Formats: sequence, structure tokens, C-alpha cells
Amino acid sequence: MTTPTLPSPQPNQSTRAAAHSVNWVINASVLWANRRTLFYASALALLAGLAFAFSIPKRYQSVARIMPPEQQGSSAMLLAALTSHSSGLGGLGSLAGGLLGGHTTSALFVDLLHSGTVSSRLIDRFHLQHVYHKRYVVDTAKHLAQRTEVSEDKKSGVITISVEDTDPVRARDLTQGYLDELNSLVTQTSTSSAHQERVFIEKRLRTVEADLEHAQLELSEFSSTHSTIDLKEQTRASVDAAAKVQGQLLAEQAELDSMRQIYGDSNVRVRELEAAIAALRHDLDRMNGSSAPLSQETGASQSPASQDDLSPPLRQLPRLAVPFADLYRNVRVQETVFELLTQQYELARIDEAKDIPVVSVIDTPGIPEKKSFPPRLIVALGFAAFGFTATSAWLLLRARWSAVSQLDPRKQFVQDVTANLRMGIRGLLHLGGRER
Repeated sequence: MTTPTLPSPQPNQSTRAAAHSVNWVINASVLWANRRTLFYASALALLAGLAFAFSIPKRYQSVARIMPPEQQGSSAMLLAALTSHSSGLGGLGSLAGGLLGGHTTSALFVDLLHSGTVSSRLIDRFHLQHVYHKRYVVDTAKHLAQRTEVSEDKKSGVITISVEDTDPVRARDLTQGYLDELNSLVTQTSTSSAHQERVFIEKRLRTVEADLEHAQLELSEFSSTHSTIDLKEQTRASVDAAAKVQGQLLAEQAELDSMRQIYGDSNVRVRELEAAIAALRHDLDRMNGSSAPLSQETGASQSPASQDDLSPPLRQLPRLAVPFADLYRNVRVQETVFELLTQQYELARIDEAKDIPVVSVIDTPGIPEKKSFPPRLIVALGFAAFGFTATSAWLLLRARWSAVSQLDPRKQFVQDVTANLRMGIRGLLHLGGRER
């Protein structure tokens, strides 16, 4: 009958804690025994870190903060739809966000600042391809993007633009360049209703201006041909003048009749009155003019007697009144339309200027005085910490390896591999010396 084997007793928690404490003491003893080695290794790592930190070129950071306008009209939503191609909903997502009242203008400006158009303009403007020693524009744009940081405050909508560069003046200029190109791009991509209205009114205004000039030329030509300046005043003046001539003619005719009865027809005074009466009749006929119709081509009277008069004849005034009124009315209509369109054009320009979102700069970029990179003290301390940690690990591993028995097969295998590697390296060095 076999007796059941009892399980081996497991170490309790106190035994584990004691073993852990013993290991900690052993490790501390090993490190303390090699404290000089640790000190020298850490000091060398600190010196190497300082040398590396001072070999890194300084970078200067220029910062600007802007406040985009709130989204109040349809123009901002339309502008947001232009750059929303990367979103899942496209233009509808941006329009819905605008209708819900979110700060989509800030997100739009961030996308515009990251756009390839802005980076390409900055690369050409500041010759960054030569400054960054890049062969391709794509690599230059990536390097510029790494040096640029654009962040947005979700609560206030304020956008912060920071650019790092080895030259503090160029860092300031690049940051200001982002602001300038953003303003330019926003102005170019503005397709608001006010802009479309302004363009339409501008085209219409040019057409109406040409029509007004044509109508004025027609009226001036007609007035010059027929001596028509103001038909109402000219008619009144012509009727008054004709009435006076008619009255003088009647008076002279009565005097002529009385003179004939007294002196006869051969008297000198009678002949003078007859000549005066003939002149008055001639003047009256010239004032009355001919009733011949106007020419259809030029609108001139067929009677040649009225061409040299300063005022049109009375019998032609009714015929001249209709074309003159048409031409004058056309000029007045074109003038009224031109005045109204001019007023609407100025209002459309004002609305367009209001509708274009303008960047409000809170903090203008300045020339940085202190470097932003590298943090030399942190780099040096990091090198020292790494040297201390690596040396401590090496000392502990060496102590553990020394404690392993020489009869352990794992140790024998490592020693054999190490010996073979040393022999191979010596052989290679020996062959290299012979070839030289």
C-alpha cells in the first residue's frame, strides 16, 4: 500500500518579504561597493549630455493669438463648406454646425492655416526650400509643418499660432506671414451673397452707363439739329414773339391804309410802310414755318427755311415735341436707373466688406528673446540618469553572473560562445593587418 505524497510546504508571505529584503540589500551592497564606478559613469554621461545639448542649434518660438469672427451670416457657412471636404458629412456638416451655432469659423481658420496653399506661399515668400536645405517642396512643407503649431481653444475659439526657427526674426516673420496669408485666402474664397450682388450690380451699372451716354448723345444731336433746348419755354417765347410781330403788322397795315388815302400809292412814306410790312410778314412766315412732315431718317424738316433759325418754327413744334419728349424721357429714365444702381452698388460694397470675415489679432507676433529649444539642463540630466541606470544594471548583472556556478551548463555555453567570438574577431583583425 502506497502512502500518498504530501504537497511541499509553500513559502508564506513573511518568507517572501524576507527574501525580497535580502535581494535588495545584496543589490545595494553591490552598487555601494562600485560607487566610484557609478560616479564616474554618471559624470561622463553628464558631460556627454552637455556636449550634445550645446551641439543642438537653438530654436526660437514666436507666438500670435487671433480671434476669428463669430459666424453670423450665410457667407461664413458657405465659406466653411468650401473647406469641409475632409469631414464625413461634407458641406452639409459644416452648414449644420453653423446653424447650431458652433465655433465652425475657428475650425475653418485652423484648416486654412494647415492648407497647402498657405504653406506654398510661405515657402515661396521666405525661400524656405533654401533655408531648410530641402530638394523638394513637399519635404519643405513637411518640415515647416513640424516647426508650426496651430491650436484652438474650444471654449473661446481663440487660435494660437506658434512657429519655431533658428532665426528669431524669421520666426516672427513666418508667424506674421501666416496671418497675412490667412487674410488673403479668406478674402479670395469669400463667395457670399453680398459679393455676388456687388458683382451683378457692377456689371449692370456699366451697361446702364453706356445706355445713358448713348441716350444723351441722341438728345444732344436732336437738339443741335432742331435747336430744341426747352420746348415749353421756346414755344412760349415763339408765341409771344409771333404775337408781337402780328400786332406790329396790324398796326403798320392800318397806318398804310390811312397813308394811301391821304398821299396815294406813289408817296415815299407809303412805300416805306409797304417795305416795313413786307419785312414783318417775312419774319412772321419764318416764325410760323412750314407744316411739312419731318424726315424719317434724320427727323429734320423738309422746309429749308427753318434750318438757320435759333428756335424751331411754330408749325414744327407739335411734331418736334413727340421725339424730343421720347429722347428726354429716355435720358431721365437712364439717369434715374444709374443713380439707383450707384447707390445700391455702394451699399453692396459696404455689405461685402462687412460680410468678409476679418481676423482680429489679439497678440501680434514679436521677436523672441529667449530660446525655446533645446532644454539643455534637462538633456544633460537625462544623459546622466541614463548613464547611472545603465551602469547600475551592468554592475548588478555582472554580480549575478559571477554568482552562477562554473558547472552550470548555461554559463559554460556563454563562455564558449564568447571565446569563439573573440577568436573570430582576432582573426579578422590579423587578416586586416596583413592586407595593409
